[in-house]
Amino acid sequence: MTEYEEMTVAQLKDVLRERGLPVSGRKAELIERLQEAPEEEAPEATDEDVDDFDEDFDADDEFFDDEWDDFHVARQKPVLDESTISDIEILNAQKKKQPAFRRQEWFRYRRLSKTGWRKPKGMHSKQRTNRKYRSPVVRIGYRKIASVRGLHPSGFEEVLIHKPGELEGIDPERQAVRIGSRVGNRKRMQIHDRADDLGLRILNRRRIERRGDLL
Repeated sequence: MTEYEEMTVAQLKDVLRERGLPVSGRKAELIERLQEAPEEEAPEATDEDVDDFDEDFDADDEFFDDEWDDFHVARQKPVLDESTISDIEILNAQKKKQPAFRRQEWFRYRRLSKTGWRKPKGMHSKQRTNRKYRSPVVRIGYRKIASVRGLHPSGFEEVLIHKPGELEGIDPERQAVRIGSRVGNRKRMQIHDRADDLGLRILNRRRIERRGDLL
């Protein structure tokens, strides 16, 4: 097994970007692209660099712990054009201005404060008649910009998945996977493994302990 096979898709793409190579494709294609490209020679370390390294880190430091399982890895980001990025910024600004929509009489009954929005009813309803001392009512004017409506906050387009075969054809640069809530751990692990091979990001990934019949 080569050093590239032990790396994640996000790490492989970072190496490809540093070398100025394309980052699209599956994990096997990324590894093959790196193996075919000529490796860049690293600059030789001088004595001053070694001294600075010794001053900053100690051999007994927790940084050199053998347990690397929980080491943070940057999440995969979508490839967006400038117009989409600007639209997402507009969307975030609109979300900050949007008020909190409360249910009628939410301040009087605790059970109503914990439930979602309901349209106010009643001839004498102060919220329905838009009195200033009541919570605002949901209206079409609060709707967000249409070009990026429904996207994940990261910028990915969500695709709902229930089995590994549905992962085929998903664009890893624009789309991300969300596994259905009723999918079991066995099938969920198969989706995890297949998504890693295809270089897809899973938005609701779980930590599943592989033991017993789940190995």
